[in-house]
Amino acid sequence: MTLYTFFKMAHSGWRYVVFLLLVIAVVAAFVNWFGKKNYSNGNRKLNMFTMISAHIQFLLGLVLYFLSPFVQFTSDTMKVAETRYWTMEHVVMMLFAIVLITIGHSKSKKIQVAYLKHRVVAITYGLALLVIILAIIQSGRPLFGTTA
Repeated sequence: MTLYTFFKMAHSGWRYVVFLLLVIAVVAAFVNWFGKKNYSNGNRKLNMFTMISAHIQFLLGLVLYFLSPFVQFTSDTMKVAETRYWTMEHVVMMLFAIVLITIGHSKSKKIQVAYLKHRVVAITYGLALLVIILAIIQSGRPLFGTTA
């Protein structure tokens, strides 16, 4: 097994953890926001673990970025859709999603009112989830299942 294969498998497998935690966090935040429920220690941990899992995924992806044969820095990089996607678009979209998650987690820690904490998480994590789904769709690869 090559280093590239190892990181590709790790990155492809870990995405399910990130996706599941992100969906659970977004649904919980929306339910608690509209239900005006208290912000519990469980909510805090869920949001923190979601952020940590997304950061781990980003780090795996960053290593993969430098090992991948799909990432190329040539004069044709921006002319070829697949090369442009893996070299520029994917990493930028995922970085944007990570920034949204990190901002949401950070802002929610500073807010005192429970339903406002849930609102911040619902909006920022929800937008991050949308960006991630759009990036996966744009790649032409399945959201779930094996990748080529």
